[in-house]
Amino acid sequence: MKKNVVALLLTGLALGPLAQAAEFTSIQADKSSLGFIYKQMGVAVDGHFKKFSAQLSFDPAKPATATAAFDLILASIDAGSEEANDEVAGKDWFNIKAFPRAKFQSTGVKSLGGNRYEVIGKMTIKGRTQMVSAPFTFNPQGNAAVIDGAFVLKRADYAIGEGSWSDFGTVANAIQIKFHFLANAGK
Repeated sequence: MKKNVVALLLTGLALGPLAQAAEFTSIQADKSSLGFIYKQMGVAVDGHFKKFSAQLSFDPAKPATATAAFDLILASIDAGSEEANDEVAGKDWFNIKAFPRAKFQSTGVKSLGGNRYEVIGKMTIKGRTQMVSAPFTFNPQGNAAVIDGAFVLKRADYAIGEGSWSDFGTVANAIQIKFHFLANAGK
């Protein structure tokens, strides 16, 4: 009898995390953020986007089946000042009249161990698409989870900052993108 109880307890402990696993299917935009850090003349400057939408289907027990996407309204940029916002909206930077949105679509997600994962996908800005990968952490909190991650993109890969702005001594080529999403479990 004792052996059966011990076996049942061990089975329950082994299956416990799987029984609690849930698929996370929506993002609370008002509690999420999409930001960036760039260096202008060697000085780090923070910025963010005020309007974006994100979609996901993520079950931490099955990361290989996950999908993620975001759609970013480039005109919602806050690059640190009104002057900077006006400049980056122009043709040499984002050219938001011709390209009002940036998009990301995942092509795969893999586990890195523990609560760490990596999403790989296609980032499209100004009609140019590049593959990017972003490590992230996934921290469940009941029926919600916090997803935090970051990656670096090269602005030259997307023709961001052309003409006189193509000098990386003024604005660095590397831009760090940071994301913080509050995800909800599906029904």
